[in-house]
Amino acid sequence: MGRMHAPGKGISSSALPYRRAPPAWLKTTPTKSSTKLSNLPARVSLPPKSDLWHLIKKAVAVRKHLEVNRKDKDSKFRLILIESRIHRLARYYKSKQQIPPTFKYDSATASTLIA
Repeated sequence: MGRMHAPGKGISSSALPYRRAPPAWLKTTPTKSSTKLSNLPARVSLPPKSDLWHLIKKAVAVRKHLEVNRKDKDSKFRLILIESRIHRLARYYKSKQQIPPTFKYDSATASTLIA
């Protein structure tokens, strides 16, 4: 699968293992593994919309940097890429009804969103 904002192609998808049976040195059974997994806390990772929040936070930080360093062309380009990811992710979350359909990212009010 190709990268979003880079020329690299990435690594190929995983393949099935050659042997279907577990190795001889493995002492756990599938039932033990499932009980260990079910005992994990419910919140292992961040909620799904946290990636949108972190992208907005990053965009605000880059904008603040650009206020001081106006000639930084690379940061301006990276800001465009970050904001395009924000718009793409917001469109996805709107389609899955995880954020309200009236949500609109605006760079002027973005700092109030993360405060």
